[in-house]
Amino acid sequence: MQYRTLGTSGLQVSAICLGGNSWGAAGRRAWGAFGPDESRAFFRRALDVGITFFDTADVYNQGVSETIVGSELLTLVPRHEVVISTKVGIPIGRGPNQGGIGRKYILASIDQQLQRLRTDHIDVYQLHRLDETTPLEEAMATLSELVRAGKVRYIGGSTMPAWRFAEMCMLAECKGYARPIAMQNLYNLIAREEEREMIPACLRFGVGLIPYSPLARGFLAGNRTREGGTTERAQKDAIARKDPYRDCDWAIVDAVTRIATDRGVKPIQVALAWLLSKPVMASPIIGATQLDYLDDAAAATAIVLSAEEITALEQPYQWRA
Repeated sequence: MQYRTLGTSGLQVSAICLGGNSWGAAGRRAWGAFGPDESRAFFRRALDVGITFFDTADVYNQGVSETIVGSELLTLVPRHEVVISTKVGIPIGRGPNQGGIGRKYILASIDQQLQRLRTDHIDVYQLHRLDETTPLEEAMATLSELVRAGKVRYIGGSTMPAWRFAEMCMLAECKGYARPIAMQNLYNLIAREEEREMIPACLRFGVGLIPYSPLARGFLAGNRTREGGTTERAQKDAIARKDPYRDCDWAIVDAVTRIATDRGVKPIQVALAWLLSKPVMASPIIGATQLDYLDDAAAATAIVLSAEEITALEQPYQWRA
């Protein structure tokens, strides 16, 4: 396992992050859903292969994911040996002030999250989504108070327009607020639109990428055909099935598979190695439905792709409008 600095901060994270959307998802979806006992096995294997970075959110399974981190992961390892990131902003209720990035909700949410996580601080606290009404200055001032209070160590953002994230960073520079060090966005070999604006902004402001869906919801594992897939996720993942794959996507996965075969590694390792070759990359966030996926992901951090291989992976890509 490699370890990297998250942006231009002093925080060291494993080059693979284990994401928590599966923890507590039993009964909520047909694939990759684990309760506390199953999650504990994945936490133990992750620690064994050197993963020290774990990501969750208040909205993941209505807080159950955070609860499992506290009850299972943090009973396996001393708190100071792991980095815990979580998020706030997506509504978890239907009433007013039950979501968004306003001061009232953030201050109420942080204490509930700390209680679920069974810790006194969160290492990386991210705005999961922006809302349509709260001024960013209000959110940034509130997050900065949490940092000063010791409840949060660092802050970051998740999927949002690049100009809004640049606004967050400029407010930090001009007003002395806590500076964002992480951006959790959608980025993988078949979804590279963030290279247009968000990634240049992250380079400018010294922000590290911790992208979600680095394997394109399992597509880059190379185990699907145009007629369908053999895995349970390929058959039942409604989000992936809603967005049909393009001809160029299939050409990319063919290139991934070809390079993996030539190297004697797995396609997911090539896809992760491509991400890890990017200058702003800190730690792709993976989901795992089998324990050996964690071994494969950890081993991917040692793969260095050649310039020719990177070109072969990138050349078929067609930009979306």
